[in-house]
Amino acid sequence: MANTFGHLFRVTTWGESHGAGVGVVVDGCPPRLELTEADIQPDLDRRRPGQSKIVTPRKEFDTVRILSGTFEGKTLGTPIAMWVPNEDARPEAYTEMATKFRPSHADYTYEAKFGIRDWRGGGRTSARETIGRVAAGAIARKILRELHGIEVLAFVSQVQRLVADVDPETVRAEQIEANIVRCPDPRAAGRMIRLIERVRKAGDTVGGVVEGVARGVPPGWGEPVFDRLEADLAKAMLSLPASKGFEIGSGFAGTFMTGREHNDPFRMRGGKVRTTTNFSGGIQGGISNGESVYFRVAFKPVATILQEQDTVDTSLHNTTLKARGRHDPCVLPRAVPMVEAMTALVLVDHALRHKAQCE
Repeated sequence: MANTFGHLFRVTTWGESHGAGVGVVVDGCPPRLELTEADIQPDLDRRRPGQSKIVTPRKEFDTVRILSGTFEGKTLGTPIAMWVPNEDARPEAYTEMATKFRPSHADYTYEAKFGIRDWRGGGRTSARETIGRVAAGAIARKILRELHGIEVLAFVSQVQRLVADVDPETVRAEQIEANIVRCPDPRAAGRMIRLIERVRKAGDTVGGVVEGVARGVPPGWGEPVFDRLEADLAKAMLSLPASKGFEIGSGFAGTFMTGREHNDPFRMRGGKVRTTTNFSGGIQGGISNGESVYFRVAFKPVATILQEQDTVDTSLHNTTLKARGRHDPCVLPRAVPMVEAMTALVLVDHALRHKAQCE
């Protein structure tokens, strides 16, 4: 399996959902960056289970420990290893899944590929794997913020058919964190929360959309052709559990526009080349143009539902399965820090690549 992401800022995650713990190794972080667990823990707290009534009730503190790569509170330029123990694992809730494939989960495909799988909560396919990404992303966000003045934010903009009214150019972190669904539109947030609660009580799940924005990205980051900035963002987002779609800037809505309507005219403002619109989403020709980079990620309803479904067992017989265990009725609130983390990882990797090639 490919467990490593990035070129110069390389992240390797490890661990299973109900094993001893999960973690990450970050290689390529610049030296002399002030870094302690206190810089990383807030993002893990936003990702952890059990934080509200609309997420999985699994009780994990997700306390991170830096094992290597720092000395006297600063990075050394050597690999940074971080570990988070699993404290509330209950593998017994998954014993039936040892012989039955959960519909729309990775049970069957992992078995088909490897001939073996960790059936305890999905092993590596569980969203618990994203702890490593979020921990690494916290480091990347610190680099972007302190060295480049870049702000990375994400928020829930849609739950099923409920759509929020939010401007990604002006949204603030405190607005996003003002409610448990992480939607900065208070009216929409209330309706979203009520919908998720109804779905949870019915033993079902629901999906939606997380929007991401990076403000302050300078022009020139990204590569032509295969390593376009938006292509790397798409790969990053579609590697997240339950993600099913990605669009940047105008996205699919751009197909309804003419070229004249869609083009972003250039103007000089404050001695800088700027655009008067931003249908490109801050990226043109695979390279950032100095405007805000904004995009949307579609997440499907969580595959594990507490209702009986048709399936097949490992002996290839038809059967049924009613899942047990603790699961998110909607992944979106906890996906917000995951989207922010993957955005930061892509941007900091391209920042380092740009410096190595062009500065």
